Amino acid sequence: MATAISALSATTVAQGAEGGGAALDQVALMTGAAVVVGAVLLWVAFLHRTRRITWLQRLADFSGRVMNRPGWVALPIAMFLATILTAFLGFIWDVSLHVGKGRDAGPLANPAHYFILVGLFFLFMAGMLAVVLPLDEKPGRAAVRITREWYAPVGGILIAGAGLYALIGFPLDDIWHRLFGQDVTLWGPTHLMLIGGAGLSLVGVLLLELEGRYNRPDPGRTDGRVLWAVRAFAFGGLVIGLSVFGVEFDFGVQQFRLVLQPMLIVFAATIALISARLTLGPFSALLLVAFAFAVRSVVAVLVGTGFEAPRNVFPLYLGAAVVVELSALTPLIRRPLWWGALTGLGVATVGIWLESLWVERMFVNPWVAGMWPELLAMAVPVGVAGGVIGAMLGTVLRGEALPTPAVRRGLVVIAVVIAAAATTNGLVIRVPEHASATVVLTDAEPVRGGRMVTADIRFTPADLVGADPEWVEILSWQGGTGDDSPGHGLVVDILRRVDDDHFVSNRPVPVHGTWKTVLRLQDGRRQAALPIFLPHDPGIGAAEVSAPATFTRPFVEEISVLQRERSFDHPSWLFGLAGLVVLACSLALISAMAWGAARVNDRYRAAGSTPDQEAAVAT
Repeated sequence: MATAISALSATTVAQGAEGGGAALDQVALMTGAAVVVGAVLLWVAFLHRTRRITWLQRLADFSGRVMNRPGWVALPIAMFLATILTAFLGFIWDVSLHVGKGRDAGPLANPAHYFILVGLFFLFMAGMLAVVLPLDEKPGRAAVRITREWYAPVGGILIAGAGLYALIGFPLDDIWHRLFGQDVTLWGPTHLMLIGGAGLSLVGVLLLELEGRYNRPDPGRTDGRVLWAVRAFAFGGLVIGLSVFGVEFDFGVQQFRLVLQPMLIVFAATIALISARLTLGPFSALLLVAFAFAVRSVVAVLVGTGFEAPRNVFPLYLGAAVVVELSALTPLIRRPLWWGALTGLGVATVGIWLESLWVERMFVNPWVAGMWPELLAMAVPVGVAGGVIGAMLGTVLRGEALPTPAVRRGLVVIAVVIAAAATTNGLVIRVPEHASATVVLTDAEPVRGGRMVTADIRFTPADLVGADPEWVEILSWQGGTGDDSPGHGLVVDILRRVDDDHFVSNRPVPVHGTWKTVLRLQDGRRQAALPIFLPHDPGIGAAEVSAPATFTRPFVEEISVLQRERSFDHPSWLFGLAGLVVLACSLALISAMAWGAARVNDRYRAAGSTPDQEAAVAT
């Protein structure tokens, strides 16, 4: 049976067409639209640079007067803040649609893609605006020379670069699907480009705002609540942007070991909250957590209720915020790097324990006691490293001096290595050999005429499931969204243990229509699944896996069942090479963000000026 499932997965793209990329007419339409829009924007930029239009400069000047920032800062930031939430809404909706309905009929058939594309395109435009707008001035000491008389602010370059990186993920995603089929998972390499570019763009926004603070038109005018709110909004966006790497856990459909979830929470919390507390002052970490909670709650309700798609929960980050605020009361905050490291340690221990109380109550899969030793072994070094990175970012944004170039480069490299090592460890799994389950299905009351069943399951060997597994559950997903679908297309049943090898259902699950119903097991590094029901899928050439009243099937690697559209019929080196290309692009973006922060810090600190002093001198 395991061989049959693997062979079926390997031939899906070859036999069908729907799992291997978008239809060519949709590709042509999207490419044509991108070319037209890009040409119009280039033409507007050319007219502005050659002084043939003035309306763009007038709009920038108006924004600058309102915010007391140069126009090349004020207008791009206003555009960015107005559009980034659009991309986030589209992203959550897109994930929810894939969870509830499965793959797209095409990129233009998914309404969420329009929100993502518009949001990311305007994100890129915001960065390019900052690059194009400066005409008769060098936008600050850190500006990058483009031509003899054209200089661009560092933040604008980084925002545009992050936006371009994210946008490139769309065509690369189609190429990826044509090569390897549709990997229905958030952590597909090209998917990470989309969310990584959008998330890291917030660092560019914060640096651009800092450049604007150094070059305020009216240094005697005190920044009011509006400017503080702009920075807080950007930091809140950073919290949300870094949190989306764990969205599969939020829906309860994670395809990776549970120990990764707390590590991802620590990673996001330390970088965003520690840098925010250093920059914005007392109670800012708590405020950002409240902001992130409000935004994610509105989006979750809108997607789950308004769009009738599967609902999601999300990390609270309150425990991390409490730790950050309390540690900021100590004298150690005067030494930001040491304070960041110690606070990161507190977030990875006390903070993550407080977060576990929220996870236990709200999430599908609580953090079981048996995973805590490995959890801490991964979260603590990531927390310390994230705390140091957050402290260095906060140091830059406060206008204070960074460590020497050799030290800060070493710290960034060490942090990247630690995060990569922890992530790699979390991805290591072992599929148990000669393991199977005997499943007895009992029909329950039908829903909308569709067959619903409960399950009585016995595992072989009898000691397959340990005393404290991360999950033993039945996942039913991709059954279709809407009120006529149980759970809007998603049902997760955490099984009840009767004996060592004996588990039973707590609720009926669907075995009809387009539902994919799978028995899942994760116990330490052991992770595997077996299909209970998989529909006939002519689009990818996949046969039905039926759900008789009684059957015995072997456990197989989860990816062969959950990512049914994915093709394994390719040379292993090709997948490795494609992954390395995406990795290289990602490291380049991270390096660019580190370079930009260091450049802004070095150029202004070399003059020995604070943002207030530099603005007065410039005026």
